[in-house]
Amino acid sequence: MPIKIEKSLPAVDILRKENIFVMDSDRASHQDIRPIKILILNLMPQKIVTETQLLRLLANTPLQLEVEFLYMASHESKNTHSDHLEQFYKTFEQVKDSYFDGLIVTGAPVENLPFEAVDYWSELVSVLEWSNNHVFSTLHICWGAQAGLYARYGVQKHNMNRKLSGIYRQDVVKNTNLLMRGFDDEFQSPHSRYTEVKAADISHLNDLEILSCGEEVGLSILASKNLREVYSFGHLEYDRDTLAQEYQRDCLAGKNPHIPENYFRNDDPSTRPALSWNLPAAQFFTNWINYAVYQETPYDWKLFEDSALSASL
Repeated sequence: MPIKIEKSLPAVDILRKENIFVMDSDRASHQDIRPIKILILNLMPQKIVTETQLLRLLANTPLQLEVEFLYMASHESKNTHSDHLEQFYKTFEQVKDSYFDGLIVTGAPVENLPFEAVDYWSELVSVLEWSNNHVFSTLHICWGAQAGLYARYGVQKHNMNRKLSGIYRQDVVKNTNLLMRGFDDEFQSPHSRYTEVKAADISHLNDLEILSCGEEVGLSILASKNLREVYSFGHLEYDRDTLAQEYQRDCLAGKNPHIPENYFRNDDPSTRPALSWNLPAAQFFTNWINYAVYQETPYDWKLFEDSALSASL
């Protein structure tokens, strides 16, 4: 089944050229089924790129998804035109009375700042608090995962000796978890970050389980036991050339970055990177949609909330 998105979104043409089934809103309105509602809080600067990456993976699922995009009104985007945000995105004020089956919180290039120094931090915390009662499962990615753990549990992030950039091996340490269904014992994933969350800092959080980790990356994927909170510190959604583009950008900025590890053939940036994480990426997003969202989310969110409220009285 397809993903349902606005037919004028730039990602639609890109995905259709890749032979990925995308259903525009006009056609979807004639199907008499309830789609799974997914909200994507896109904090990345190149928003159209991130939209396409995430929609490509979500389109692998056998369910009809209705995807909406959210941006932080308290932040002025410098890399995405305001017309694009006004046409395809909503503000928190516009969605706060709605319910969603799933929420994706992307990464953001702000990890060297203290959380409270991020200009939209207060608004992000409001979204995360709202999600507790308006979203069934939230997937946090990279800095979004660090931010989620800090906002929810006060877990600090730590600076690394140098930027972690490359393709790294992770071991599946909880193969009975539904999010790891279909995974081999180990898998490859892109990582691109300056900071990390250490296992010792979450050891007291009994409801969180470590699903995968690696010698070089440390923690990779965590989840609450009920799968309503999922934290992924890598970038399984990255395209083949995303790390190359980041490397070239940092070179032009005079940051003297190291070559992304295990990425270019013979560490030669002029070569085409090999794509080695496509299958685990597809499996992970499919598992999240199926097991954390579709199999568990209530059919009628409003009725679910009213029942929960009545039970608490």
